[in-house]
Amino acid sequence: MRLVLNAVPLLTTALWILPAGAAGPSPGDLGKLNYEIEWRLIHAGDAALDVNEREGTLRLISAGLVSALFKVDDTYDVRYEQPFCATGSQLDSKQGKAHRQTTVTYDRNQNRAMWVERDLLKNEVLRTAQVDTPHCVHDVLGGILTLRTLTIEPGQSMTVPMSDGRRAAQVKEAQEREDVSTPAGTFKTIRYEANLMNGVVYQRKGRVFVWVTDDARRIPVQIRLRMAFPIGTVTLQLQKEGAK
Repeated sequence: MRLVLNAVPLLTTALWILPAGAAGPSPGDLGKLNYEIEWRLIHAGDAALDVNEREGTLRLISAGLVSALFKVDDTYDVRYEQPFCATGSQLDSKQGKAHRQTTVTYDRNQNRAMWVERDLLKNEVLRTAQVDTPHCVHDVLGGILTLRTLTIEPGQSMTVPMSDGRRAAQVKEAQEREDVSTPAGTFKTIRYEANLMNGVVYQRKGRVFVWVTDDARRIPVQIRLRMAFPIGTVTLQLQKEGAK
């Protein structure tokens, strides 16, 4: 069960930037979006996303059977400089009896990211790492904002810089149009796939997909992570917009 909830933050890692010559809509504030998390046909948790051009927050809380076996309450915060260049992030993670904090500082002057994980209960540093990055690099939430600026057609792909503070890579994407039904309604969407796993940025094997409405609003209405056993497929679907 723990692996399921640990995998969910990867579902927000589809990262795109505006291609040369294209003119997408201005992202503005994405606002507050609430998602239901499904795993093996059961309600595994809820995710609340609140992002704009300067900062973003993702809160993930386990529910039902998953929460009864292994409670998870994670909050991820990030800060940006335009155009969605990450400057710093913090993950406050309460999983079971553990309480840890992971901080990433993106130094744009030195083109480097520094990653520190702390055990807050023991008040000690567990691990540190650093990696060279481009002058502007995207984190896991900044990509959702940049994704909304795309106007490229299905079948096209791009390459953008992404880092989790420990590794950095150039990430490729692909897309096609699909209709998607969620608790918030049925939407015409464009499906994106981000090549982030399989040792690119994340070591675990799997595939990441994001469905974004094919209109001026560009709302991510469905996010899916497909991984091998024991996780399998985890899906986030838009439940509603606004505060929950």
